[in-house]
Amino acid sequence: MTLSYKHILVAVDGSKEAAWAFKKSIGVAQRNDATLNLVNVIDTRSFAAIEAYDRSIADRAQAFAEELLGNYKKEAEAAGVTKVNVIVDYGSPKTMIAREVAKKVEADLIICGATGLSTVERFLIGSVSGHIVRAAKCDVLVVRTEEHI
Repeated sequence: MTLSYKHILVAVDGSKEAAWAFKKSIGVAQRNDATLNLVNVIDTRSFAAIEAYDRSIADRAQAFAEELLGNYKKEAEAAGVTKVNVIVDYGSPKTMIAREVAKKVEADLIICGATGLSTVERFLIGSVSGHIVRAAKCDVLVVRTEEHI
């Protein structure tokens, strides 16, 4: 068993919680000389019905994801992380991050932000971070913002 990480997967979606997770991932990647894999999974369920009428929604989601990940990549490289990959994927973030993307990048650590959902919302739809913790085959670090500490 090793105590270092070589392939870190960071789930980002533009939220404050994800931004905190990204910031923490920079330090972890530096300390471990690890590859930082930044992923944004576009939740196709959220716009599937509307997309039949307006294809530009998917295009805008793709553009947002690419810009978000590009900015994070620049920030990580400016901080000294030399190996940074960006991944934009489509599907359910809950399953894609923990299973598909983690396997693809051979992740040994997944870092994600804690949810901002209320108890009722978590009961009805479940949190992405909670699902990742339960489904991932590797270590998971759930980062909380200052408000949740």
